[in-house]
Amino acid sequence: MREFEARSEAETIAVAHALAPLLRPGDTILLAGVLGAGKTVFARAVLRALLDDASLVVPSPSFALVQPYEGGGQSCLHVDLYRLAEARDADELGLADQPDAIRLVEWPDRLPSLHDTADWLVEIAPGDDPEERHLAISALRESDREAGLASILG
Repeated sequence: MREFEARSEAETIAVAHALAPLLRPGDTILLAGVLGAGKTVFARAVLRALLDDASLVVPSPSFALVQPYEGGGQSCLHVDLYRLAEARDADELGLADQPDAIRLVEWPDRLPSLHDTADWLVEIAPGDDPEERHLAISALRESDREAGLASILG
């Protein structure tokens, strides 16, 4: 696990940008944290970096549950499971329909089976200041990938 203290939203975005090049097609990234912790900010930054589009509009998928993105030969799914009524309802979301898509999943605890196949866990906790965030990032399958994150951010 690599831990980072982000003193501003810009620093949170920098950590997300550092993670993006380490992601591979088919990866699932679990974004955990309390309401308002910054999960969508982090996902938005990863998506903008992956798709090389700094102005990409990335709203929270709270009501749509799944928002697809395409660009530069890359498919991504931004998923918000907060409103998922029951785990069995997840089958209708089509998360497995695009095996090469990178999946960024907010509120992953609503679908515990995701933890068995996820590649990354990003835990985000608010700090004392409204702009501060504590980020803990774990590569769940290949620890060498986590080392790549440390080398980028120092």
